[in-house]
Amino acid sequence: MSEHAVPRLTSLSHGAGCACKLSLDELTRILDHVSFPGHPDLLVGPQTGDDAAVFRQPDGRVLVATTDFFTPLVDDPATWGRIAAANAVSDVYAMGATPRFALNLVGWPRDLPFELLGQVLQGAVDIAADAGYLIAGGHSIDSVEPLFGQVVIGDAREDAVLTNAGARPGQALVLTKAIGTGIVTTALKRSEPLRSDSEGPLTQAYPAAVASMTRLNRDAAEAAVAAGATAATDVTGFGLLGHLNRLTTASGVAAVIHAADVPILPGVQDLLAAGFVPGGSQRNADQAARYLDGEIDDTTRLLLADAQTSGGLLLALPADAADDIVGGLRGTGHDAAVIGSITDGGPGTIRVAA
Repeated sequence: MSEHAVPRLTSLSHGAGCACKLSLDELTRILDHVSFPGHPDLLVGPQTGDDAAVFRQPDGRVLVATTDFFTPLVDDPATWGRIAAANAVSDVYAMGATPRFALNLVGWPRDLPFELLGQVLQGAVDIAADAGYLIAGGHSIDSVEPLFGQVVIGDAREDAVLTNAGARPGQALVLTKAIGTGIVTTALKRSEPLRSDSEGPLTQAYPAAVASMTRLNRDAAEAAVAAGATAATDVTGFGLLGHLNRLTTASGVAAVIHAADVPILPGVQDLLAAGFVPGGSQRNADQAARYLDGEIDDTTRLLLADAQTSGGLLLALPADAADDIVGGLRGTGHDAAVIGSITDGGPGTIRVAA
């Protein structure tokens, strides 16, 4: 296949990144038909919708295991590999654990040059090296759409694990990255390829989105543990609203978020106004109606429900520690912000204030 015949990777995908996930409602309906056996050493399983499974070891430590994979959301193969690896390992960080090794998951069309797959894998190797974990193997299949991701295994002290179930009324909610990656990658997929002389909001939004999606959540996780966080999750395919709903449901609490305080990637609001809405984000926004307390405008709801890929950590931590952790993370380039608080109320209920 000649260089000019190679299609854009995003043209081979029906979705983009985590926006191709099954919706939260769909996943819930599926799991309602499955009975998972328990085990005394399985400390975190499928019941709470956490980011990773946690299994107790005899030495007082725990294994933390997760898997994540998706279709292309950018056209550069190495960048896709970097984003996919950063996204997969994020689940381990969200649990307060340290990643140790990973296994690659690959689906690849036979008529797509294998050299491109090599670039995808090298991008993942680069992220793994930065994060300090090894890629120990993997599995590949012939696939209609390109797919890539990882199984990541980490460990932690049992008493240091963060889950969805630890949020308490009065705590602050901190978000460690700006949102909007789903809107940006949808705009990229539906637009002409970016060039050095391209103009418009996508030329500003795309590099900011890539920088965000390839930034590891390691520093944010370490800061969260040091600040006394008691609950955490990473914001990915269910959007900020969906992941906050899962956290507050598991914790038996409610939350309020201030829309004006939520960090947003540059150019995203212009792209949203132009109609670049991922299908996954629209589904998230529609489903949010059942747990939102009060009315919010459609634009705000879509933005807060935007399906993220390799998004930031959403943390519940003591209110008196919130400003310090945000200041420290901003000092290292994170778009961190205090976006709301945990409150008493119906479990899973979210109120969005101006």
